[in-house]
Amino acid sequence: MKRITAVLFAGMVALAPTIAPAGSAEATLAIMPADQVATFSNRVQKDLAARGANVAIVARIGRDPKTLPEGIKYTHVAYWVYSQITEADGSKSFGYRAYNLYQTADDQTVSRLVQDTPADFFAGAQRLDAGIIIPDARLQKKLLAVIASPTYRSLHNTNYSVLANPANKRFQNCTEHTLDVMMAAIYGTSDRAQIKANIGAHFDTQEIRIGGLKRTFAPVTSGALTTSDHGAKIGTATFGSISRFMKEHELTNTVYRMTPDASYRL
Repeated sequence: MKRITAVLFAGMVALAPTIAPAGSAEATLAIMPADQVATFSNRVQKDLAARGANVAIVARIGRDPKTLPEGIKYTHVAYWVYSQITEADGSKSFGYRAYNLYQTADDQTVSRLVQDTPADFFAGAQRLDAGIIIPDARLQKKLLAVIASPTYRSLHNTNYSVLANPANKRFQNCTEHTLDVMMAAIYGTSDRAQIKANIGAHFDTQEIRIGGLKRTFAPVTSGALTTSDHGAKIGTATFGSISRFMKEHELTNTVYRMTPDASYRL
């Protein structure tokens, strides 16, 4: 019996990575060399500043791309806000702060909101590749107002699921929180029920195709892999689906990808 149980558990663990696109854990140690992370994060900052972005949506690849489901490229998404920063010595400078939703280290079914630096943001990246959306000027202004208000935190649901359904309030991941804040800005509301109704009516999720066996057993390896908030089909918010929504409704200035070597329009 012990041997059979061990074999079954090993199989469940093998299934889990194929449905774990989030990569939203707060980085404690850099995966990439620290000097490369610093150089790249500064390059992204300078590029955003040169484009006049007061707020942008930035995404990183936080998991091995080989383990990601079809249609998923970036796994962690956050707002970057141009801010006045107080240094340790009391001096002032300007730069971007990343407004993240991260899984907690001791319980991956729970999340918290964390502000960190661009270098901290990319410390958790598997490769130096950023997806970037710069909203149009009107939406940037509205987003800044929401992020600076109590609404930003009130829209946080601590119950974390990798594949959270953005049309209901049961679970949330980093991309869904990003979407909730955007809907609050677009519609001028902090009412979560109204925000979820608007998402259900106007937002097309990214469909995630998972076999029945994987869907059944993945939550055994981690509660964060539950799909209990979905029906027969699984659809979640992703960098790509947010990008498509914003383009469709003419809410962007530009959408592009940055690597250490070049920038590419998406």
